[in-house]
Amino acid sequence: MSLPGTQAGERRTGTKDIVDKLLSERQEVLVLFCRVAGFNPYNKSHKSTVELLQEFCQVLVDYSAFSHFEIYQRIVNGEERRAQVIQVAEEVYGRIAEASEVAVAFNDKYDAADHSLILDHLSDDMSALGEELAMRIEMEDRIISALMAR
Repeated sequence: MSLPGTQAGERRTGTKDIVDKLLSERQEVLVLFCRVAGFNPYNKSHKSTVELLQEFCQVLVDYSAFSHFEIYQRIVNGEERRAQVIQVAEEVYGRIAEASEVAVAFNDKYDAADHSLILDHLSDDMSALGEELAMRIEMEDRIISALMAR
């Protein structure tokens, strides 16, 4: 038998762990985004450029999937009971899903594991992706605020 409040404390700890993981993955995406944005797309022979781009694509996809499977799935499954969290999630989920679609399309185009890599439009694609990431971060911050409110 657990003491009153223990279960609620465990849920808060679990929520904090999820938020910390999301923020960590977000930071990794942003660091790699900046590194990718800084290289010359016309230097196609540079092996580290391709490797960095592949690493970025993997981290980007992982980050995009994390909030869906760790936060939204929890809400869809009825595991989240706080009305404020549910309301905010419903308000922002559509835009976050759109940003995820942009990330997946970027990955499909630039993860060269299964096709040749053409970097002619990388700068434009990074710009569009950057805008989507900025919007996604804004929406995620709203969810994080609701999740961390007491």
